[in-house]
Amino acid sequence: METEPSVFQKLIAGETLIKKVFRKEILPILADLRLAILLLLIIAVFSISGTLLEQGQSLEYYQSNYPEHPALFGFLTWKIIIFIGLDHVYRTWWFLSLLVLFGSSLTACTFTRQLPTLKSARRWTYYDKPQQFQSIALSAELTTGSLTALEPLLKKRHYLVFQDGNKLYARRGIIGRIGPIVVHGSMLIILAGSIIGSITGFTAQEMVPGGNIFQVKNILDAGQFSQAQIPKDWAVKVNRFWIDYDPDGRIDQFYSDLSVINKQGEEVERKTIHVNEPFRYQGVTFYQADWGIGALRVRVNKSPVFRLPMAPLDTGGQGRIWGTWIPIKPDFSAGVSVLAKDLKGTVLVYNGKGELVSTVREGMSTEVDGVTLFIDEVVGSTGLQIKADPGIPIVYLGFGLLMISVMMSYVSHSQIWALKEGERLYIAGKTNRAKVTFEREIVAILDDLNDLDQNNLLSVGNLSENLQN
Repeated sequence: METEPSVFQKLIAGETLIKKVFRKEILPILADLRLAILLLLIIAVFSISGTLLEQGQSLEYYQSNYPEHPALFGFLTWKIIIFIGLDHVYRTWWFLSLLVLFGSSLTACTFTRQLPTLKSARRWTYYDKPQQFQSIALSAELTTGSLTALEPLLKKRHYLVFQDGNKLYARRGIIGRIGPIVVHGSMLIILAGSIIGSITGFTAQEMVPGGNIFQVKNILDAGQFSQAQIPKDWAVKVNRFWIDYDPDGRIDQFYSDLSVINKQGEEVERKTIHVNEPFRYQGVTFYQADWGIGALRVRVNKSPVFRLPMAPLDTGGQGRIWGTWIPIKPDFSAGVSVLAKDLKGTVLVYNGKGELVSTVREGMSTEVDGVTLFIDEVVGSTGLQIKADPGIPIVYLGFGLLMISVMMSYVSHSQIWALKEGERLYIAGKTNRAKVTFEREIVAILDDLNDLDQNNLLSVGNLSENLQN
């Protein structure tokens, strides 16, 4: 009477079936080079889209720049961008899934193709029959000669030589077989760094007037596990922001003097940044990205200095200009307007009727609506782009290994066999790269042997025919 299998036996059988299906059905598909190339092309296309389409912008931005009528290229609208996630491509679940799938394909290819190839290259056998040499295209047969004379010639050319009685095997360039494996490994490291950066990094932007202290809060784009990277126990103070202009009045460079402030209000690090010279602190990088006018320090008659914020005005695309309104009566019943377009220190003053009264520079004053208005300082605002990407060091490591491994892959793996059978010496060789150079090397070795005995060459098999072809 047959007994029903136990639960444990069913689990074992199920696990065996899963392994069998994975090994015979899934693994060959993952290891297919065509799948890896297809995935790489798809990843490249969406990576390009992430470069061309602005990332991490507001919904209003995409609605105004990618309207439904007319749609860009006839199909690309803000609804498609938001639905697919093209506004944050590198952090979408499907893009990360593509990276994982591509990494799985590389891993499968490494274990099913590259590692067996390396194992085969390291595993060799001596040729102990003359017929084995005839099956190799690059072969020669000598009437005299010895393995003792051949060995130093091979070592001179940096071959690793093994000899067993009347048999000899030599190889060079095994590193060329290791190179493709390191290429795959370095690509996996790059993918791992990209995934880590996507799920743990963030991008923020802040516009901060000089003299203000701020914490990173205006997050534009962030991964699912980015909270640990956003600084909470320290803040940043903008000590000063200024712009250098060239002789023609154009902006030459703009600078921000930044300080990191701890919870006790103490400065722990300080640096002046400019374009292409960021500030890095505890994995967070501050880039100089933009500028603006944040405030105006003024006095009315004999009043103390007070600071008024300046706001950007809509110019309809005709340039950038900032403005503020200055009260000239205690009850705010009257005031004047001040406009500025840069940080050169010159402002335009308008009276209560909106009429231009004068142009004033920093440190000067003007009479307007019965009061004396002193312009002490035009305070600039620095536009900072703030990023944290813990995956960058990993990606750099991967690219470094990739460059090394590509050079390793170009090293030829060459093998030479020799057999001393009676009075005859059989020699054969093959290589996976630079075959013409390898043929010339074999000819040079034979010439060196021939120099030891001018009459020992009987035939060179089909070697001469190969060289003539």
